[in-house]
Amino acid sequence: MSPQFEIQLIAVIVAVACALPGVFLVLRKMAMMSDSITHTILLGIVLAFFVTHDLSSSFLIAGAALMGVVTVWLTEMLGRTRLLAEDAAIGIVFPLLFSIAIILITRYAGSVHLDTDSVLLGELAFAPFDRMIVGGVDLGAKAIHTTGALLLINLAVIIIFFKELKLATFDPMLASVLGFAPTLVHYGLMTLVSLTTVGAFQAVGSILVVAFMIGPPVTAYLLTDDLKRMLILSGAIGAINGLLGYRAAALLDVSIAGCMAMMTGISFLLVFIFAPGRGLVSTLSRRRNQKIGFAKMILLFHLYHHEESEANLAEIQSYLRLDGELTKNLIALLQKEGCIELNNSVVKLTEQGRLTSLCSYEALLSG
Repeated sequence: MSPQFEIQLIAVIVAVACALPGVFLVLRKMAMMSDSITHTILLGIVLAFFVTHDLSSSFLIAGAALMGVVTVWLTEMLGRTRLLAEDAAIGIVFPLLFSIAIILITRYAGSVHLDTDSVLLGELAFAPFDRMIVGGVDLGAKAIHTTGALLLINLAVIIIFFKELKLATFDPMLASVLGFAPTLVHYGLMTLVSLTTVGAFQAVGSILVVAFMIGPPVTAYLLTDDLKRMLILSGAIGAINGLLGYRAAALLDVSIAGCMAMMTGISFLLVFIFAPGRGLVSTLSRRRNQKIGFAKMILLFHLYHHEESEANLAEIQSYLRLDGELTKNLIALLQKEGCIELNNSVVKLTEQGRLTSLCSYEALLSG
């Protein structure tokens, strides 16, 4: 495999692996927790290194995952005091643990290749140079295998415990009543998030991990209400963002991770504006239609209750305090629908208009 293909493959695997648990973080309104974990796991790596003195030790992964769970526990402990909101608790725990890690690295591990910049930014371009060689056979970039294993673990956990994750996410009280353990599910999910972060940040950096873990899920959230479809869409959007980001980086000769994060933001922005049903355009259109519909209903009610007197356009506009242009548009729409007649600026209800106003009134009362 060429280095270019391996870089894109790693990006796709990491994007999908991060997006899957990220869906549950978004639904639980814990998006910023991922940012906190991606930074505080550095303290777990540093502490595990001080014990093992080996950067390739698997205990570094265990230490980082444990520190991720500790971060969640400390944040929730502060939140349970009701003296701090969750976002404020994250703002205390995250800088504290991360700064301790930075101090320990600069004070006691200055000569060790444990660079904070590579942890934050990563460098996908160098990932193909770290090879996995078994028995003299080159099996490809090591990151492909580590992130691939991580993706399989995430898929397996979500498939096996889908019912528990879904129930604990949307209704923890019902989960408790049915005999599930929402707290256990919660910390299991946080452990999975920590492992995913640890496994991915070495190749792509913590900033891109956050982008892949939150960007695709919130984009998918605007497109569907179905959890299974949201998981599939999140993975697909993350993979596409990774591929497009690599193409943009190659074209512009800039940071690969930066372009992938940029594509994640651009895809979200496009969906945010143009998504059917929930996008900004459809929301503004729906509000405009609701405003016009409500104004039409008020105008019909007014005409129905004042049928004995003739109502001209000026009186209607003054009484209902409607904008002049809006009044003309309403009259034109109601004429087109056959609800009113306009003769010499005098507005009268038709039989269709009376029926429509009565139906609207009954619907208003029943609603």
